[in-house]
Order: sequence, then structure tokens, then C-alpha cells
Amino acid sequence: FRAEASATRVRLAPGALDRLGLFARGVTSARRVVVITDPRVAALYGERALRALRGARFSAELITVPRGERSKSPATLARLWSAFAQLGLGRGGAVIALGGGVVGDLAGFAAASWTRGVPWIGVPTTLMAQVDSSIGGKTGIDLAEGKNLAGAFHQPAGVLIDPGVLLTLNPRERRAGLAEVVKMGMACDAPLFAWVERRAGALAMGEPGALAEAVARGVCVKARVVMRDPHERRPGVRSSLNFGHTLGHALETALGYRRLRHGEAVAIGMVVAARISQREARLAPAARQRLEALIAALGLPTRIPEVPIAPLLEAMRSDKKGTAIAEHRTRANQARWVLTPRVGHASVPRLISGRLVRSALLDAGASA
Repeated sequence: FRAEASATRVRLAPGALDRLGLFARGVTSARRVVVITDPRVAALYGERALRALRGARFSAELITVPRGERSKSPATLARLWSAFAQLGLGRGGAVIALGGGVVGDLAGFAAASWTRGVPWIGVPTTLMAQVDSSIGGKTGIDLAEGKNLAGAFHQPAGVLIDPGVLLTLNPRERRAGLAEVVKMGMACDAPLFAWVERRAGALAMGEPGALAEAVARGVCVKARVVMRDPHERRPGVRSSLNFGHTLGHALETALGYRRLRHGEAVAIGMVVAARISQREARLAPAARQRLEALIAALGLPTRIPEVPIAPLLEAMRSDKKGTAIAEHRTRANQARWVLTPRVGHASVPRLISGRLVRSALLDAGASA
């Protein structure tokens, strides 16, 4: 797909990882590449990736970063810059992100900021990354003040998706990834939502054919949205994909990126956003119930774990997908929420009163 002047080639095929070198030759002119991954993915797929790259006559090296959201930090980014310098990665080189959403965000931002920008290729290995975060060029790191506050739009030169790697995902990670498929359906594509409803049992069980089709359908929806709004500037277009993320990110921040996977937090966020949508955007009760039933059928949480409400409210005020930092100084009791009036049609983010948000959070399980 093409986003403004930047084009991303996406290839989805079983066994695609073993053709990474040929794919990289087709999407970049680089001959020196650095593969960024985490220790678990390196153990599973690092040698296969390096073998494919070196077989296509690339000079390829592998760097590992810690697993988990906490590696999306200024310190880890600085360590990558130092490694790039030591390895002699110049402007003619490229970065390959081999891993889940954390690796993609971090490696993509490292590529965007190294020598004012080098190409990068995404090789997503989780369901969430394959269906969502690898598409669209959002890269970034977290700060103490909030998630993804430092980053850049840097479209990957290519995204290589091998659904076969999903077979090594544990069930919890797989279910967390399905939350993003549900989000795309609820926010942007009613036929996708209905398809997930029909295939919920197979998806929850990890049936390979169902997962591969979920990825293909999700990529098509995400690419369509990104092409219309590459930099999230048109109200209600790309920002619709933030449905469920205002509370989702707040939960992750309040819990120190422990206890909940990103998709689990987004699932809870969608439930609360739908309840607010019923009151503020005229979402039909039956549509809200469909969403809650689907999330539960996929084995995802629907209620907030034992979390005090105060840190949730504070995190929502500072999250870049909620209230803009410049605004929350004067509207400290409000946060921006993406709502939906019906399945497949999320709205422009709007300010919701602190009183209504507080009530919704308490009803969903937050502690006073």
C-alpha cells in the first residue's frame, strides 16, 4: 500500500521468513542490515532470519533487546544507536524488526532517528503485530510521563508476514492479539466484526487457517485506513483505530506494564468505551452486548482488575491518544475518548466529562 510519498510492500505467505533475504532485496537497496529482536524470538527465529539474509548476500548482524514494554525506553534506544555506530550502519543500511509490537515500535523509531532516517522492514511474529502494529509506520518509545510520547511516523519499506510463526505463540498472547482484530471490526469494518463473531471458536482455539485469515482481513482494513490518513491528521479517520486505547493505555501505565497484555487492556478499554458510547453516541444496547459477548468468547477480560481509579484518571489525562498534554492543563477533569454510534463506525475523539468517566470506571471494576 502507499501512504503519501511512502510505499510499503506487504507480503503474507506461509514460510515467508525463509525468503526474508529475497524480500529485503526487493524493497531496499541496502546491503548491510541490523536485525533487532528479543531473546525469545532470537532463539526461535534469529538464525533462520540471518541465514535467509546472508543467503541473499546481505551483511547481517543481530541485536537483542529485553522483552516487554519496558524496553521501549530512551535508554534502550540510546543503546541501539551505539550499536549501530559500532557496527558501521550508515545511511545506506537498513534495520529489520523481528518480533512483536514492542520490537517494531522500538526498532522503527531507531531507524527513523538514525542518521536522520534509514529504511526498515517489519517481520512481525505476534498476532497483534501482524494484524495491526506493523502496518502504518507508527514508531516510538515510552516515557515516564506516558506511553508512546516520543516517536515518529516512519513507514516501513516492507512488512513480511509469516503466519506459521504464530504456532509458537502461547494462548494468552494469541488471545491478546485477537483484541486488535475485534477493535478494527468495531471501529472501522462491520463485515470484519461479523466474521470474527462467526469464527470466534476457531480463533480462540488458535486454528491456523482462521488466524491466517484474520491477519489477512485485518491488514486490508488497517492499510485502507492508513492510506486515507497516514499521519492521523484527519479527524475520525485513523484516530478511529484508537477505540479502546484511552483506558487501555491508562491500565498499562497504572499497572507498570505488568499483569495485563496490551490486547487485554484494550479489550477492557473497548467494553468501557462501548458503555460510554451507549450514553454519549447512541450506540444501541444490542451492539454493546455483541461486543462484550465477543470479547468474552475470545477469552479476553471485560472488567478492570483491582486498580485504584486515581492513577487511571491521571494516566488518561496525559496519554497522547486521550487528552493532548497541552490541553489537560485547562481541562484536567476530562479525557478524549473514541466512541462509536454503531458497529464499524467509530467517531472523532471527543472530550468526555470526568464525572461520566469516573462512573464508568467504577462500574467496570476500578476501586475508589
